[in-house]
Amino acid sequence: DPLGPDNAVVFTPGLVNGVPLITPGKCTFTARSPLTGTIGDATMGGRLGMATHHAGYDAIVITGRSVKPVTVVVDDDEVILRPSSDLWGRDTRKTSEDLRREMGHEFAVATIGVAGENMVRYACVDCDDRQSGRSGIGAVLGSKMVKAIAVRGTKRFRIAHEDELPSLLESNHEKLAADRSWDDMRRNGTGGFTDWINTEKGTFPTRNWQESIYHDRERIVPQHWAPIYGVRSKACHGCMKPCGKLVKIEAGPYEGTVVDGVEYETIYSLGGEICNPDPELLAHLNELCDIYGMDTLSSGVVMGWAMEASEKGLLTAFDLGGLDVGFHNPACAPELLRRIAHREGIGDLLAEGVAKASAIVGQGSEEFAIHVKGQEPPAYDVRGLKTLALGFAVSSRGADHLKSGAYLVDLNGKFGPFEGVDRFSAEGRGEMVMYLEDLMAFYDCLGVCKFSRRMYGNADLADTVRLVTGQVLSEKEMFRVGERATNLRRLFNCREGFSRKDDTLPHRVMHEPIKEGPAKGHLVTEEELQMMLDDYYRERGWDADGRPTSEKLEELGISDLAYW
Repeated sequence: DPLGPDNAVVFTPGLVNGVPLITPGKCTFTARSPLTGTIGDATMGGRLGMATHHAGYDAIVITGRSVKPVTVVVDDDEVILRPSSDLWGRDTRKTSEDLRREMGHEFAVATIGVAGENMVRYACVDCDDRQSGRSGIGAVLGSKMVKAIAVRGTKRFRIAHEDELPSLLESNHEKLAADRSWDDMRRNGTGGFTDWINTEKGTFPTRNWQESIYHDRERIVPQHWAPIYGVRSKACHGCMKPCGKLVKIEAGPYEGTVVDGVEYETIYSLGGEICNPDPELLAHLNELCDIYGMDTLSSGVVMGWAMEASEKGLLTAFDLGGLDVGFHNPACAPELLRRIAHREGIGDLLAEGVAKASAIVGQGSEEFAIHVKGQEPPAYDVRGLKTLALGFAVSSRGADHLKSGAYLVDLNGKFGPFEGVDRFSAEGRGEMVMYLEDLMAFYDCLGVCKFSRRMYGNADLADTVRLVTGQVLSEKEMFRVGERATNLRRLFNCREGFSRKDDTLPHRVMHEPIKEGPAKGHLVTEEELQMMLDDYYRERGWDADGRPTSEKLEELGISDLAYW
């Protein structure tokens, strides 16, 4: 049971967290996901990873369940459980502020909000206004009555070749200066390419994926709102490449809103997905998700499903508690989010995620529940992005763009060894997705942000391991590390009953073509999906049902983990 005491939450800071690279600050929470039942993981920035390294730990593992709320406090060699009934019910921001005021601002604090306390299945973890967003890790911590994790580390983080740090730092500054994307990221955050994906590619999911171009987007793209509401750029702790914008609303109905965003994915989920053209409402919804401790992606897609179900008459006024829910009224979203976070009325249903909610409502609502393996998707309409379509289908944690990073090759037509890629073709996708998955897995093992991909070649990544640990890795060995991680995740899911039947895509993606724009007429057919799965399994060395073979596990040195 993902919400039972035996589910472990594992926090890992990443191998190079704390080393002066361009983007070194990523860390990961891992547990069995209450949203999908698969292995679940989610990365984030913030100071927690660096503090954990400086306290002398490679991981923090939490099992069991407390009788009363607690905060796990790691202070170098001392580990205690601070009684935290006084913090239960507080939002993420207030909890973090109160703990730092009490214990000292040198503590890094990660916390859940009321959504995690109420075990909303897509509750997240917050640290320094950065979120470990996907997979419902916040709900798992809530089930254990863990309100927060606070870490202070004062030890020196030793690396093998410390004498090379000055030259590494100089090299990284040169790479950053040469990166043409940095200036746009600094001005607009991650949302700077919204118009490109929306208009030029025609793959910006809108109105619960009924449409793929949002025509009312003008005010929610950062080129409009950043000059008005943007206070400054903001980076994750230790990062040289700020991808965030600190936004503040100083007047109007959402006066006082302060949020670190609004990210591209959130422009989709709390903008186009629910037909919200108002940038101030968008920022307010983003802030609500952050302080309640809820994944903005799942929150938006769940609300989009509810709006469509309401308009189709499948959710009545009684079901909705008198709330006017529909695409015509995105202003209903703040109250919907509040009810979800507190599991009140319709919020109790929506807190389950679209897969479970649609199964409960039935009446055909499953056909417009947009998810893979139970997880709601990010901001890429894969009907017009076939490599990413396969990446969605086989992702270990459900619909996801970061496990494979396959949007890179589809949107740009090239990445790494692949050139001239036709985003509408299903041919040869297996090799591409395998290459990208293994590379992205290596990034996650290092704790390096994937936004640095323009600046770091594969040889640079491998050399970083040598600098930190002294171990020399070839490029082939680097990819083997990623391949091993991908196979370990697959083994976990196979053990839990997942197989080829679960490597699928939403009904709408496979039965309703894109209606207009550059990707008009495209969808993913059943034949295309099965062909891509065959190709992918073959490249992976898995059997026809998607299970790693004994030979592959032996090759990777993990044959002892075969459960059969």
